Amino acid sequence: MNLKTYMTMDATDIAELIRMKEVTPGEFLKLAFRRLEEVNPELNAVVHGRRERVMIESERYRENQPFSGVPMLLKNLSQGVAGEYMTSSSKLMKNVISQHDSNFVRKLRDAGFLFMGHTNTPEFGLKNITEPEVYGPTHNPWNTAHSPGGSSGGAAAAIASSVVPVAGASDGGGSIRIPASFTGLFGLKPTRGRTPVGPGSGRQWQGAAIGFVLSRSVRDSAALLDILQTVQPEAAFQTPLFPGKYTTHAQLPFDKPVRIAYTTKSPVGTPVSNDAREAVLKTVNWLEKEGYNVEEKEHDVDGVTLMKDYYMMNSGEISALTAQLEHSLDRTLTPDDVELETWLLHKAGKSVSAADFSRSLASWDAAAAKMEAFHRTYDFFITPASAYTAPKVGELTYSQSEQAEWRDKMERADKDKQQTIIWDLFLPSLTYTPYTQLANLTGQPAMSVPVHKASNGLPLGVQVVASKGKEDMLLKLARQMEQSDLWEGLKGLLPY
Repeated sequence: MNLKTYMTMDATDIAELIRMKEVTPGEFLKLAFRRLEEVNPELNAVVHGRRERVMIESERYRENQPFSGVPMLLKNLSQGVAGEYMTSSSKLMKNVISQHDSNFVRKLRDAGFLFMGHTNTPEFGLKNITEPEVYGPTHNPWNTAHSPGGSSGGAAAAIASSVVPVAGASDGGGSIRIPASFTGLFGLKPTRGRTPVGPGSGRQWQGAAIGFVLSRSVRDSAALLDILQTVQPEAAFQTPLFPGKYTTHAQLPFDKPVRIAYTTKSPVGTPVSNDAREAVLKTVNWLEKEGYNVEEKEHDVDGVTLMKDYYMMNSGEISALTAQLEHSLDRTLTPDDVELETWLLHKAGKSVSAADFSRSLASWDAAAAKMEAFHRTYDFFITPASAYTAPKVGELTYSQSEQAEWRDKMERADKDKQQTIIWDLFLPSLTYTPYTQLANLTGQPAMSVPVHKASNGLPLGVQVVASKGKEDMLLKLARQMEQSDLWEGLKGLLPY
């Protein structure tokens, strides 16, 4: 097996060669680490490696697991491996060691994956770019002047540069779909409660966040969903198990006529690039040629109100997190301890009342009811996955002087103004990615499909949203797209 061949393979390909004993897990790991050594100095995709340990593990891998011996990377956020660093890209947690495998990681280990290390993320997963102060920015393999997005940016960069075919990711506001859009990958966010959490963290962002993977192929994501779907007794949110096999259903035709709605308008009134519109319209044209019933139609969820309630949740969650950190450190945190976004959310969260927090969550449920009614007519809802291609590295990171101004503004603001400041703080990044948060708050499954290369040579995905529990339909549509000329993805090898 040579490196160039390895770089074109998905996880299913690799698992099959190992199963047939044509290539050993150790040989694949050596290729993966060789590629990582080539690209990581510039991409900065992986922040913690475990080469010695995983090579030992590869020698005693168990056969007859679906992905026995396949190399994989995990996200440096919630995906802890016993004895390894789990820092959430925060300098406050730079020495934190996981005491046990997370439930999510345990399921992946049981499937046979071999963990090479952890990928870069923004601090606490709060941004749609990956530029943490503690590790520095991750770069996009398509053009290293640009970001791969976030918060699963390191995972996306590692796959797009062919270090691994699949990597652990999570999505609390688009953190799977955004980097998928920016790097030409397939990114599925499953239904709330579909995959393992915890232990002890079943309400991740009150149900907005869910762990899964980024991949280069639809069949890998389908196979991972077969492996990871669970009904976890201790979890706060659960969804019934899909009775079939996603890998099988993805290859079947639809058994009834499918109706599809689409829009290119931003749900929060921000501008949308011509490339994003073109990506959607190109997809619509393909769907119509394939015989699908497609209609331009918007849902009636108030996007601005929903985003304000999303930021209120973020404020409360980060304030609670910082209180936990203060308790464990036995001191009060200062602005120098955390990044700007963490600090401002923490300050705003201290003023959020229980009544306001409860009301904001109730708005999620109201939005979920509206979307379920919408999906009684339309099986799929299509939008751009992002309004623009990837921003340049540093473009959405505030300078030191700007950070000081934001902190001062928050200190002087009363309770009513604090949430306005949070909105203004995140508006530049929200302008890039206004479409993804809806599915997080309603709990619906959604995917970013790599169907477009923009005029600047960078990828841009299209988002497809379905009703809760309908990942099988999303995967079925994605598989049809993947087999068509519409699919861009990682055609051949990237120039990097």
